This record gives sequence, structure tokens and C-alpha cells, in this order.
Amino acid sequence: MGGIFGTISKRECINDLFYGTDYNSHMGTKRGGLVTWTESGLRRSIHNLENSYFRGKFEDSLDKFTGKSGLGVISDTDPQPIVINSHLGKYAVVSVAKINNMEELEAELLQKGNHFSELSSGQANPTELVSLLINEGKDFVDGIENVFNKVEGSCTMLVLTENGIIAARDKLGRIPLILGKKEDAMAVSNEPCGFPNLGYEIEYNLGPGEITLVNTDGYTQLRKPNRKKQICSFLWVYYGYPVSEYEGINVDWVRNRGGYEMAKHDDLDADYVAGIPDSGVGHALGYAEGKGIPYRRAFIKYTPTWPRSFTPSRQEQREFIAKMKLIPNKSFLKDKKVIFCDDSIVRGTQLRDNVNILYDYGLKEVHMRIACPPLLHACPFLNFTASKSHLELITRRVIERLEGVDDKHLDLYGKTGSPQYRAMVKEIEKDLNITTLKFNSMENVVASIGLPKEDLCTHCWDGTSYF
Repeated sequence: MGGIFGTISKRECINDLFYGTDYNSHMGTKRGGLVTWTESGLRRSIHNLENSYFRGKFEDSLDKFTGKSGLGVISDTDPQPIVINSHLGKYAVVSVAKINNMEELEAELLQKGNHFSELSSGQANPTELVSLLINEGKDFVDGIENVFNKVEGSCTMLVLTENGIIAARDKLGRIPLILGKKEDAMAVSNEPCGFPNLGYEIEYNLGPGEITLVNTDGYTQLRKPNRKKQICSFLWVYYGYPVSEYEGINVDWVRNRGGYEMAKHDDLDADYVAGIPDSGVGHALGYAEGKGIPYRRAFIKYTPTWPRSFTPSRQEQREFIAKMKLIPNKSFLKDKKVIFCDDSIVRGTQLRDNVNILYDYGLKEVHMRIACPPLLHACPFLNFTASKSHLELITRRVIERLEGVDDKHLDLYGKTGSPQYRAMVKEIEKDLNITTLKFNSMENVVASIGLPKEDLCTHCWDGTSYF
């Protein structure tokens, strides 16, 4: 998906900027970038992260960065930040965006006499396209409004100017954008897990479509928020880091509560509960508490050389890396009946491999409990690498096998407890060699988050779309 971080201080900012950006490493896999505002202009650096860590790429060059304000980005798509000189002045921009009408907007901008200088794999750079749309405005607010009006999908951005950092949250608030404050400095990020260790306290959550100017003394609202909100529910289920909070709601608390409530409606008996690292752990701890049976670490993630963000582009290599990351704890497995909790099932290939390994170690029964409903739709709003096409989803492959026609009764397969839903779950059980499989209900997930259903995007589960 991507993570962005900005800071502005009365002192040199590079230390906060570097570590604040690094704390977004779980949000993206492809590119990392930093830019600072210096006395001599904007200084930028971008590195490929597909086979390395953000820290390893930037640590040796930090002494070359100066300035009291800057932006950082961990991108899952294009090289960023983009540096611009236009009628609005010099500025830099980073974004977390999914632009579904990219080709249409590119053609429109080219017809108007614009040009694209930043190409990525032969394609126009989405963040540069965002900057060109900003340049069509009479000022930054007007330009960002232009982005909101023209982009189909989503776009959240930070703009570094000589007057401060302009923070703009997607018009429907698909992802959060949060301000942090400490003495003599402000920070802004879509992922606030780095705030505590850098000394920042959460100051403010921007609303959907809200634009603010951030400087060392605080922030000034430049555009009021929209009333309608559609924040991604999957942030709490999977992408968000456990200590983060969005809309004032902690990620791990939601996972724990969802597991607890799921266990209360599950009559299964087992020896213990285990979580699939990392995102399944909070769910499993809540489930164990609700069930009243022990939690054990049946899988251990090997973190020294396999960070969560290391995700190769080829599917075969992804499957191999996924296997390498998790080490079974043999002592807990032989002749046991175990409930395993995971955040979701996407393709199912990784889970199938894990299950077969567990049986090889002598596990008697494998019961899977999934923290969210079945994924039935690819995300059209955010760049979730796991679900770029619905054809990759195990649910859709099973439905096509059952129906003969892929989406004939798709809505019924998303309805918990319907005959179609039960048939789909049984087929997935057989495909993955699982003793029993249950998914959390939509109602439980929404209740665990604690926001009204209409404020949450649940498209990947029920196909509900708002543009």
C-alpha cells in the first residue's frame, strides 16, 4: 500500500525523518525516498527496496541531508518523492494513491501540453501525475481539490513547501492521516506507530478530504473535511502495526476483541490456540482468552533476515520466502488438536504449505479461524499487493468451480451461513487440507472496530463501493 511521513522542526529534522519513515517499512515493498528543504533547495534521494532494508539503503548518506523539514515515503508502487518547480513555486510531493483512471488522466494532461519525466517500468509515475494535477490549480488547495475531483480510486498526499508541509487526506478517507506533536516539532503520517519512540503525541486525525498546513507551531486547516468517510477496515485486520491507532482505535485491541468474540460463538474443543505471525497473533490471543484455553507459539517468525516488508514480485519466490519466514515449533505439535488464527486467506498457497508442514510434524488436527470474512473482491481503492485481481483469490476459484459461472450468485457467497457460503467454506477446507475452517463475520469485525458500518470500507468482503 505505502507509507508516508513528514516532519517540520525548529532544529535539524533528519533524525526524526529517517526513523519516522523507517517505521513505515511494513507498509510497502518497492521504493524508499527522502527529501528535505534546505537553504540551497530541495535535496532528494530514492532507493530500490525490493531486496534490501530501508535503513541499509539510506543510513550511510544521512550526513548529506540537512534542513528543518522533510518528507519520507515507503512506496509499494512508484519511485517517490517527486520534486517540482511550477507557478506554485518549488515543492516536493509524496502520495499513497491508487489511480484507476491513470491512462485517461495521462492522455488529458499530455493533450494540454504537459509532459512526464518520471517513468516507472515504461509507465507514467502516478505521483508525478498527482503533481501535474496540483499544478492546474491557482494555489495548492485548489490544485489538491483538482486531484480529489479527477482521480478515480484514492489519493492521500504530503506536499513539502517553503511555508511548511501541506497534508491532504483522501476525499473519502480511505487511509488515515495523523498529526503528531512534540516540543518545537510536528509530524504527520498515515501510520503513527513511530510517534512514541520519536517523542510525538497524537495531536489530530485529519478528516476525509481535509487539507491542513503543518508548521513548527501546529497546524492550520485549509479545507474542511467531507462528511462521508470510507476508511479501510483491512487496516485493523492486517496492514496496520499493532501499536498504531486510527480514528483513536488501536489496531491490536480490535484484533484481540474480534478473536475474543469469535471464540464465544465457537464450540470447538482443542489443546491450545496459536497465531500465524504477525497479524494473526492479536486475533489468536483474544480467541484464546474467549475460549479459555492456552495460547502457544506453534509457529515462530524468523525476523533477523525476513522482515514483513520483504515481498518478491514473482509468485513462486513469494511462496518460498513465506515458507522460510515461519519456523514450526515441533515440541508443541505432535498429537495435538490446535486452533490456528490468521488475518485472512488470499490465494491460499502459503496456508496450504504451512498446514502440510504441521501434519508432517505430527499435528493431529488443524482448525483455522480467520479474523475477517472471506475475501471476494480485489481492492479498487488501495494498492493491496495481495489482491490485485479477484482471479487470484481462492474464494473466487472455488466459486467458479461450484457455479460454472464466476459471479452468478456472488452476493450469496458473501452472506455468512447461506448454503452457498457453507459450500464455499467446505471446498476451501478440502483444498487446504484443514480439519475445520471458520471466518469471522462482517458484523463481528465492524463491532470490533467500533465505527458505524457506513464509515468503513468493506468492499473486499461484500463488494460495497463508494467513489
